[in-house]
Amino acid sequence: MFENLDLTKLIFGRLSWEAIPYHEPILLVTFAAVVLGGLVLVGALTYFRVWGYLWREWFTSIDHKKIGIMYMILGIIMLLRGFADALMMRAQQAMAFGDNAGFLPPHHYDQVFTAHGVIMIFFVAMPLVTGLMNYIVPLQIGARDVAFPFLNNFSFWMTTSGAVLVMASLFVGEFAKTGWLAYPPLSGILHSPDVGVDYYIWSLQIAGVGTLLSGINLLVTIVKMRAPGMGLMKMPIFTWTSLCTNVLIVAAFPILTAVLALLSLDRYIGTNFFTNDFGGNAMMYVNLIWIWGHPEVYILILPAFGVFSEIVSTFSSKRLFGYASMVYATIVITVLSYLVWLHHFFTMGSGASVNSFFGITTMIISIPTGAKIFNWLFTMYRGRIRFEVPMLWTVGFMFTFVIGGMTGVMLAIPPADFVLHNSLFLIAHFHNVIIGGVLFGMMAGINYWFPKAFGYKLDAFWGKCSFWFWQIGFWVAFGPVYILGFMGVTRRVSHFEDPSLQIWFQIAAFGAVLIALGIASFLIQLVVSFMRRDQLRDHTGDPWNGRTLEWSTSSPPPSYNFAFTPQIHDGDAWYQMKQRGYERPLKGFLPIHMPKNTSAGIIIAGISTVLGFGLIWHMWALAVVAFIVLIGVSIGHTFNYKRDFYIPADEVTRVEGERTSLLAKHV
Repeated sequence: MFENLDLTKLIFGRLSWEAIPYHEPILLVTFAAVVLGGLVLVGALTYFRVWGYLWREWFTSIDHKKIGIMYMILGIIMLLRGFADALMMRAQQAMAFGDNAGFLPPHHYDQVFTAHGVIMIFFVAMPLVTGLMNYIVPLQIGARDVAFPFLNNFSFWMTTSGAVLVMASLFVGEFAKTGWLAYPPLSGILHSPDVGVDYYIWSLQIAGVGTLLSGINLLVTIVKMRAPGMGLMKMPIFTWTSLCTNVLIVAAFPILTAVLALLSLDRYIGTNFFTNDFGGNAMMYVNLIWIWGHPEVYILILPAFGVFSEIVSTFSSKRLFGYASMVYATIVITVLSYLVWLHHFFTMGSGASVNSFFGITTMIISIPTGAKIFNWLFTMYRGRIRFEVPMLWTVGFMFTFVIGGMTGVMLAIPPADFVLHNSLFLIAHFHNVIIGGVLFGMMAGINYWFPKAFGYKLDAFWGKCSFWFWQIGFWVAFGPVYILGFMGVTRRVSHFEDPSLQIWFQIAAFGAVLIALGIASFLIQLVVSFMRRDQLRDHTGDPWNGRTLEWSTSSPPPSYNFAFTPQIHDGDAWYQMKQRGYERPLKGFLPIHMPKNTSAGIIIAGISTVLGFGLIWHMWALAVVAFIVLIGVSIGHTFNYKRDFYIPADEVTRVEGERTSLLAKHV
């Protein structure tokens, strides 16, 4: 009965030597650079004998602070890859006119713009946002950790697993050529029989598990673990925006999981959910992906709004203007984000009444967003404004984001959208709000909370260089793209015939170079700050004179965050503690019960990577073995009861005595 069984196909599936892109010089050079860089890094870590330290203290850590930092590192690493794709696209478009075909073949260019979108949204913006929430939220609400510490570690490594699969597609096989949302029929098996779409599906499915579980974790943490006295209307605004963000994650990401599962069924076993034949409907995919996709935009931007609220209040030395209206605006945005998804496909024939409804709801959602801008401006009004680096990013955001919002309102008008849809105007608008909002917000947050995480400030000179390169570079890069969109130039085109367009693409490419200098300045800022950390160190624990609870701990905070549960009387908890006179017990601390580190998270995520790779390449034997091992390790972890330990009371007393004296001097 086994005479027709092909063992080679069972083991290796579609994987062969042809999957290695040795005929692509760009990929070969990149592969060589990555391998060389990886060997140097591994050699350095081995030479300095830090593998054991990294494994014990970081890779297996369940400390929300360390996991938050690892999320941020993942986001920065993937930013370098995603921006490299952007540079290649801009360079290709700047030179590919007439007889000059450029340096990217069409099939490679299609992979590049798909990978760029996927990486920037899922593996840059999401890790940066999640990392910031992970680090700050428990400190702001007076909790020692998140509700489910192991789940936090597991979520991070599942996100990393998805990123590994995306990066693997660069060197083994290829990535999708469909655009970052993989619309059928382009993503169907007939149009994309290669492994590109499968890489897309399984990288996002695995990373999506991590994001969903992280959303559940942070949602439960905020709802159930706030310090006594911290009612909902006494929570810091960043915690409020994090709460709404995680409500959206829990509501939206199962939709993404479902739609990708249906697409994979179409591709793997021949169902017809999204085909034009046998009862399928490609428009169902478009609706489902955007029912997830538009809340995703607010999943990214709401935490940035929270960051700006904290920064404006701190650097204006004032209480945030209109706290209650900011909270209500955040809730309204959260609800309305589910009522605007169809504005992404006004031109798909839904009809005038449907288009009108979604156009109106899109205009309405701009009202609470605009209210936030006015609240920040009124907070700054008559304040003692200090234009430190975080405040520069905030002011730059206000200018850039408002213009992006105005172009969004233009696109919310269905007749205007019929003209501008699928043009470069849409690309400029999207980058206007994502870069001007999300990325500027994350850069502001990193500069603001970095001394909390590491005990020293980031260098101000290189921080200002990074800001100005980003701010000027953005408009040089995307101002011409707006103009090209008005001229009717469509997106996703790698070669042009009209020579009059070339100057605009060349200006845009120069803007991308300026942004590259902004990224380089940020990396230099990190290195210079580390080298000058003794001069930049702030022993007060509160370098910006912050107002919320996270600044009441030492910098960096101890593993347990708070030796005693703080009692909250006001939304600006730390400011109120300073006004009342800072008093803390110096003895009598009890041992603190904390969960132990565990390797289960990274092991399960690693097996998930193998499982995903097997499914991508139809390596059924590998996939079955990986799935069985995955289930076994998961069950085994549930019976591991030795996961707790106590920090001795004398150690707590020593640490608390040191930081109490420092904070008392500061107050």
